[in-house]
Amino acid sequence: MTSTPQERLRLVGREEPAATAVQALSWVMNLDDSDSPRDVIDALGLAPYFSGEQPHALAVELERVKPDAPLRPDEARVVRTSDDDGMKAMLYAGDGWTLRVVRRTNGSAMLSVCAGSEALARAVLDVCTADATVEPESDESQVSMGFWHNGAHGPVRRERTISAASWTDIAGNYGTGVSVAMQRLMTLKAEDVRGRLLLLHGPPGTGKTSALRALAREWTDWCQVDCVLDPEALFSNPGYLMEVAMGVDTYDEAKRRWRLLVLEDCDELIRGSAKESTGQGLSRLLNLTDGMLGQGRDVLVAITTNENLTYLHPAVIRPGRCLAQLEVGALTPAEARAWLDRELGDRPRPMVGPDGMTLAELIESRDDHSRIQAAPTVSIGDAGYL
Repeated sequence: MTSTPQERLRLVGREEPAATAVQALSWVMNLDDSDSPRDVIDALGLAPYFSGEQPHALAVELERVKPDAPLRPDEARVVRTSDDDGMKAMLYAGDGWTLRVVRRTNGSAMLSVCAGSEALARAVLDVCTADATVEPESDESQVSMGFWHNGAHGPVRRERTISAASWTDIAGNYGTGVSVAMQRLMTLKAEDVRGRLLLLHGPPGTGKTSALRALAREWTDWCQVDCVLDPEALFSNPGYLMEVAMGVDTYDEAKRRWRLLVLEDCDELIRGSAKESTGQGLSRLLNLTDGMLGQGRDVLVAITTNENLTYLHPAVIRPGRCLAQLEVGALTPAEARAWLDRELGDRPRPMVGPDGMTLAELIESRDDHSRIQAAPTVSIGDAGYL
């Protein structure tokens, strides 16, 4: 059956006899050549929910799934399977429930179940997820970080383990003034939080991202760090912003943690002309940090920018709003030479100019990275091209 792209999936209300307490829904799925077997599995997995036969739905995302984990009850009946370039989708059915499982090549999985009761749906998920994942190895240099993006079906959060150096190991990569301020930030605890906004501004290659990774490691006991990959979409979409701001509630106060949302290279959002260039983006950022939206939510926002301080919007840097405001610049000539002496030992040193060197330039010199490049072709009179 073919259809126009605009009619790929539609629900049709159906009147039930007056004695029926709940109006049921029938559904029609129109397929065209852009649909895949997984699209069919997605639709069939929701069919009992559409009809009202199984009106309770629950879903869970799993990371580090064991390759041999069945992710289904033993009595599950296979309804459909699909393997599209390594991404496997399975549809199972049982007594009063329907289970959809999508296993991704990166070791994560998405499980969604519809059932006749919430208790049954939860019981099916509990069976599927029991002993299904591998606990991460204990390694202080590895930090769990969340990554948000607004996908085709709404906000999506993926959790990954990243490498992060300790602040002690990288403190020497920053100028004296910045290092002292960073040290104060790294040692903060939840009870010390006053403002909700962290600003790291300065030229590219000065170590702003490295500092935030170290911060994620130093704060790991009390703060979960999440990176928003599409900050422009976050502040232009109220639904996306609400989802990220609300986070995940827990009723166990012992497990409750602050969250730090990292927004990298957000120059347009916080510069002086932000009101004109981003519309409501700046207002929503400020509302998240200390307005109505942020009330009752233990949320901090860290923004990195290449903008000079004088170009930032005054509302962003007003007193009381910023927990930290750090200008991360190049190391001075003396600091750069000391860094090279420490890192290069007896090897030859590059020339340090009057403006000093950025961390990226210093690391390139230390690691002796040779850049692959080509000089532009130059025309010299009638002699042709060299």
